[in-house]
Amino acid sequence: MGKYILEACVDSAESAAAAVRGGADRLELCANLIIGGTTPEQALYEKVRELTETRIHVLIRPRYGDFLYTEHEFEIIARSVELYRNLGADGVVVGCLLADGGLDRERMERLRELAGPMHMTLHRAFDMCRDPYEALEQSKALGIQTILTSGQRENCMEGRELIAGLVQAGGPVDIMAGAGVDSGVIREMIPATKASSYHMSGKTVLDSAMAYRKQGVSMGVPGLGEYEIFRTMEEKIRAARDVLRDMAGPEEAL
Repeated sequence: MGKYILEACVDSAESAAAAVRGGADRLELCANLIIGGTTPEQALYEKVRELTETRIHVLIRPRYGDFLYTEHEFEIIARSVELYRNLGADGVVVGCLLADGGLDRERMERLRELAGPMHMTLHRAFDMCRDPYEALEQSKALGIQTILTSGQRENCMEGRELIAGLVQAGGPVDIMAGAGVDSGVIREMIPATKASSYHMSGKTVLDSAMAYRKQGVSMGVPGLGEYEIFRTMEEKIRAARDVLRDMAGPEEAL
């Protein structure tokens, strides 16, 4: 097996810095990770780029919810891909579906063209496809380099059987396991699936430094407090990197 890849999903400069210190090979940069991630603003990308030379793959997702996009939404996605290509991002993370659950090949082909030399990852829209193996073959034809997947289950441990099958059939497409990943999960997933790439946030919940806390007013999603801050923990990323180093063995440099 070749080199293992550890990708950290981050939505703040603080989390990006922690992930890099912990040994992440690359960053998936997004906003609003608490709702699955949306497209980050340019200023966040530029700040993270100032902080690190680590590869940055930018999530392009205009809203929370499904992956069936209107014409306006797709135009925003296309413009965002162009924007981050021009800004020098190393990759983009995208996904569009049809109403019948198939991969929207026409739109994905357009995004592949707009991405140019950037690495392209098909995000977890893949996990909502009706036929994962059909979507895999379409991804190969489109020139997509990576598929991020939980094996079409709530987490990658539950979906490990499908992930193992996708790895075997993946060919040039790298199958990256995500959802619920930590150091312990990686230790179990490698022998079970042979996957060599892993995606994790390594997040923890920090208490806000606000001393005054207004009661009876919610500014966000019901059930989510304004005074809870999600951040990546350097220690969690480092623990995952240590497992990958152990699993690789002395003959395979990480």
